[in-house]
Amino acid sequence: MKIPTHVPRYIHVPLAALALVACSQTGDVRTGSAVLADWTLDAPGHPLHIRPADVPAPETGNDPEKSIAGNVKVVAPVAGALPDVPDGFSAVVFATGFKQPRTLRTAPNGDIFLSESGTGRVLVFPADATAGGAPATPTVFAENLDRPYGIAFVPAVDPQYVYVAAADKVVRYPYGSGDTKASGPAETIIADIPTKRHWTRDLALSRDGKHMFVSVGSASNLGVAGMPDMTPAQIQAHEATDGRGAAWGEEKDRAVVRVFDLDGKNIRNYATGLRNCSGLAMQPATGNLWCIVNERDHLGPYVTPDFMARIEDGAFYGWPWYHLGGREDPALAGKRPDLKDHVRMPEVLFQAHSSALSAVFYNHDAFPAGYRGDAFVALHGSHSRPQMTGYKVVRVRMQGGQPTGVYEDFMTGFVVANGSVWGRPAGVTVTRDGALLVSDDANGTIFKVTRK
Repeated sequence: MKIPTHVPRYIHVPLAALALVACSQTGDVRTGSAVLADWTLDAPGHPLHIRPADVPAPETGNDPEKSIAGNVKVVAPVAGALPDVPDGFSAVVFATGFKQPRTLRTAPNGDIFLSESGTGRVLVFPADATAGGAPATPTVFAENLDRPYGIAFVPAVDPQYVYVAAADKVVRYPYGSGDTKASGPAETIIADIPTKRHWTRDLALSRDGKHMFVSVGSASNLGVAGMPDMTPAQIQAHEATDGRGAAWGEEKDRAVVRVFDLDGKNIRNYATGLRNCSGLAMQPATGNLWCIVNERDHLGPYVTPDFMARIEDGAFYGWPWYHLGGREDPALAGKRPDLKDHVRMPEVLFQAHSSALSAVFYNHDAFPAGYRGDAFVALHGSHSRPQMTGYKVVRVRMQGGQPTGVYEDFMTGFVVANGSVWGRPAGVTVTRDGALLVSDDANGTIFKVTRK
């Protein structure tokens, strides 16, 4: 955080963390036990690579509530405060004054759409606003929605509709390029999505433009109370229609990515076992669909990692019975041994309790050439770890369209002290001219990052 020099700033780096970094690095990339370090080592350009072997076993012998450290305190930023970004980049305030700004999406014509979840509105900034130096002012495209989140444009070129995923439904509005207000009322495409607990429904259009994906998070941390026992025969019948590893009871059609025709018909589970896929991103270079996932709590401060995974039709990602591939959750030991060998391992692991929310692939030339094809991921930050982590934007390194497993800090500095922050990154998008926009839903601000 760039702040005046007279403002005191609390920084505590545990000696153990320093020792870990000294002995557990491979080149400049933190590996091994060093990947367990906390926010005190965050800085733009610092990379780490979390491998399954680096993740300790769950703390089953302790009270699982010890993994909960209480809610973070959000404070107002000092005057002129800006997040830290790498050398050669600059961060400025693009717009401010919002209530829970979350998802950002760039329309084909360059306009910027924002889901202001706290007011039930979808806002739009004209494309030319991203090139200016003064804070931008949006107009209201749509309103009266229950916590709007995901946004998608259909077709991808010269769109005729804007789809919006609210907590309880997916709707679409008639749209023409450049519209700053919906030209007609909302048409409900998917109705009656359950709203208990996780409510962040993201959207992504299939590469062929014929189908829409929607993510629906779980109704609980682990599904134990809301899933009554079923016989093996009942489970087999359930999975024949809902997919391998699909949950049931109050978790039916939860913890999934679903796919449907553009008119809402033929909806089905596309992938299962995803506790809370808060962000969907279609990769331009490959057409692969990627998911940003919040994993479960109550297994300890370092277990289990949030992740970024390629989403495959019919794949099962573990929740609630397994995590990190075939690692069984202690609370559900022995419940589903039939699933152990069918859990798909995610490609990129983030520190546990980072609360990963959203992603965008960088497909422009404004940043240095090495950034092209990489992904930016917003880590909202979580309360479920005594020494905090997250509260930053990271760059996921790709090679030939595939993640290397390495990610590095890109935007940091929001943490004032352990338990106190002035910003929480939520949404990311890339503007028509190649700048990165980041929404902060703690103090209602959008930042713009450009190359100097």
